[in-house]
Amino acid sequence: MSALRIKKGSTSHSAYELRSTFSDTIERHTLAVLVENEPGVLARVIGLFAGRGYNIESLTVAEVDHKGHRSRITIVTSGTPQVIEQIKAQLGRIVPVHEVHDLTVEGASVERELGLFKVAGKGEQRVEALRLADIFRANVVDSTLQSFVFEITGTPEKLDAFADLMRPLGLAEVARTGVAALSRGEK
Repeated sequence: MSALRIKKGSTSHSAYELRSTFSDTIERHTLAVLVENEPGVLARVIGLFAGRGYNIESLTVAEVDHKGHRSRITIVTSGTPQVIEQIKAQLGRIVPVHEVHDLTVEGASVERELGLFKVAGKGEQRVEALRLADIFRANVVDSTLQSFVFEITGTPEKLDAFADLMRPLGLAEVARTGVAALSRGEK
């Protein structure tokens, strides 16, 4: 170790970036991409991922500035630090892209996912499904004599836990949206 207590293998270019970008560790990153709201932009962004064999774990798109015709694409992807840096650089080169933010690196962010879960069951299973839904703060959005449809919002881990508990009670169908994420704090 040096007198500055910088770990061996860290970059010497900046005191703020002590994380080595040369690693074999697969990391999950959430990227927020501000783009022009025009036809074909989403296809170009998705084409960048598909053409290079990168995987998209989650994708959401929403208009954020109606007057300025801008949309935000939130992408969750995984890769080594080198791959993530390459993705960010390539996204930044696409003409209708204005900004690329890595919410995982830039600081704390809030992530939420929406899920619809159809649970079919009878008797005690229905009562148990309602009890668990109450614990997870899931809302009943549809109910028949044979099934319930629950709506739940939370972290991807929360939705996974809910699905795991509902499986033995008759989980029939699941529909989940992409991850929506915003950076915390002021900007």
